[in-house]
Amino acid sequence: MSRVYNFSAGPSMLPEWVLKKAAEEMLDYQGTGQSVMEMSHRSKEYEAIITECEALLREILNIPDNYKVLFLQGGASTQFAMIPLNLMNKSGKADYVITGQWAKKAYAEAQKYGTANVVASSADKTFSYIPKLDPSKFDKEADYFYICLNNTIYGTKFPELPDTGNVPLVCDFSSCALSEPIDVSKFGILYAGAQKNMSCAGLTVVIIREDLVGHARDMTPTMLDYKIHVENGSMYNTPPTYAIYIHKLVLEWLKNEIGGLENMKKINEGKAALLYDFLDQSKLFKGTVEKDSRSLMNIPFVTGDEEMDKKFVAEAKKAGFINLKGHRTVGGMRASIYNAMPVEGVKALVAFMEKFEKENA
Repeated sequence: MSRVYNFSAGPSMLPEWVLKKAAEEMLDYQGTGQSVMEMSHRSKEYEAIITECEALLREILNIPDNYKVLFLQGGASTQFAMIPLNLMNKSGKADYVITGQWAKKAYAEAQKYGTANVVASSADKTFSYIPKLDPSKFDKEADYFYICLNNTIYGTKFPELPDTGNVPLVCDFSSCALSEPIDVSKFGILYAGAQKNMSCAGLTVVIIREDLVGHARDMTPTMLDYKIHVENGSMYNTPPTYAIYIHKLVLEWLKNEIGGLENMKKINEGKAALLYDFLDQSKLFKGTVEKDSRSLMNIPFVTGDEEMDKKFVAEAKKAGFINLKGHRTVGGMRASIYNAMPVEGVKALVAFMEKFEKENA
């Protein structure tokens, strides 16, 4: 069977270069006679893998020296509690911008540990836009300011970062990590579940400024204290070893095959333009996101007829375009076109949509 075009929001498709490399090394990693899956995380062989992975991530994202990189388990959702437990300990307050389901869940979790203030929300229009932020509503005493940079379900992305002054900006960038250059120095914490653009499922990457480490409240579980993981080089317990290895391969692909994040951004902008341009002129399909809030990674769209949406998803699957069904809160369809989705995949999808429209409009 030939490979399909997988538009899943996560776990998402991986670059074929990465899959082939992993397959080559599955039974024998670089002459060790064993798979990375079987390696002791304390071995010299694995230590070289995780060390190189961090070095590549630092190089590609241009991470400043005063930031620590952590490779953790628990998914991005564990960070919803980990962040307030470690940071919400001076004023006991934090600002949140609610732009989707994941920011909403992070906010709900933070309320257990202090005062979480909603600075702005786009819930009134099913999170189809990024709300304008009024700096006068920012709490200057807040321990941190929280955003979800790219909203996977709703297909929105912050067009610009809020200026939070001396308040650390904390950001979930799970679904846009490594899709374009980002100024790490503007953030106190950047974190991502790796299963969208960075690796396979099981790994969470946290990039944290040094001065934010070591302030966890006394009741914080050991596994949720950033300091523990910093002091132990992400090896307080067995890390997600294979997912870290896949992350290393993805970084090698980005560096050597793509040529870095500037090139990746150009490719991603080109892919997104193909689909958005079609949606903007289509008589059958339409995008659901306001234009100034559009994501490069996740593109939801609808026909306006639920039965037509179902027909499209079913016929698309038969044609080799899978995981196009939209999230239940939005309906319709969603094409996640992460880094690994080739330009040819988006072109083929648009051609299929054009054909479907002619036959059904």
